[in-house]
Amino acid sequence: MLKNKVVLVTGGTGSFGKKFIYKALELGVKKIIIFSRDELKQYEMKQEIQDERLRFFIGDVRDVQRLERAFDGVDIVIHAAAMKHVDACEYNPFEAIKTNIQGAQNIVEAAINQGVEKIIALSTDKACSPVNLYGATKLASDKLFVAANSYVGDKKTRFAVVRYGNVVGSRGSVAPFFKKMRETGVIPITDERMTRFWITLDQGVQFVVDSLERMYGGEIFVPKIPSMNIMDLAKAIAPDCKYEIIGIRPGEKLHEAMILEDDARHTVEFDTYYVIQPEFPWWSNSFAVGGKKLPDGFSYTSDKNKDWLDKNELLKVLGYLE
Repeated sequence: MLKNKVVLVTGGTGSFGKKFIYKALELGVKKIIIFSRDELKQYEMKQEIQDERLRFFIGDVRDVQRLERAFDGVDIVIHAAAMKHVDACEYNPFEAIKTNIQGAQNIVEAAINQGVEKIIALSTDKACSPVNLYGATKLASDKLFVAANSYVGDKKTRFAVVRYGNVVGSRGSVAPFFKKMRETGVIPITDERMTRFWITLDQGVQFVVDSLERMYGGEIFVPKIPSMNIMDLAKAIAPDCKYEIIGIRPGEKLHEAMILEDDARHTVEFDTYYVIQPEFPWWSNSFAVGGKKLPDGFSYTSDKNKDWLDKNELLKVLGYLE
């Protein structure tokens, strides 16, 4: 799918963006454009990745005219730009809406106008039954990208969404925070019962690449990934530290979900992933051939997951951060 294609990544200097760019170069892209608003991070990436196929484009997803200029001649867009820190979104709600919702609308309009072939937008488990503004903006974003397939008319442009859980080692994630706090001898724990879905950057990037191959337009792809308990993670990272229970923060869930009962009615299951199918008149179940329907009452949540990482498995995954 990526070979000899022109690919653009919004938020391309972020944790996912950098890892995806390495993968895309390895898979033989013709050109890859890093679209972001931080010139320092772009400068640093130029020093780190020296490849003649890289292009750097300063811009903001809030600026639809800049997006249209950037999308000229682009085959595939990976939309990874977002305000993603829960507390920052709670404190700056107007800014979160401008970036995560209006930015999504701008991506849709620019992609259709410029005839981009495929767009994958990155989502989050927090978009499923959201309790914080970040999750609510990403839910709205997901709805925009799914509905965008009805706006394209006879054009070739197609949109899909990838939804997964906490990414090991991404900026602001809990594992690097625990490693830093280990030096103090005290690890703050919000709630001992807390669980989260767990995926590495490499797995997330590969899932996006695979979803580009599979998509028809309108799907939300959800990988089957393990859960972990917050105390198991703390003990794996800092077994000799004390643990201080500080309580759940505003806008935080005890457990996360990626598929709930209402979505499960139009979701199909494959060996390693689920597809939440759009409810379009033109959508055909033949697009998800090989998938099986889910039983009534099905939900996919981090506390009721069948796949769990124990302390030893967490240590193995955390070796990824060393």
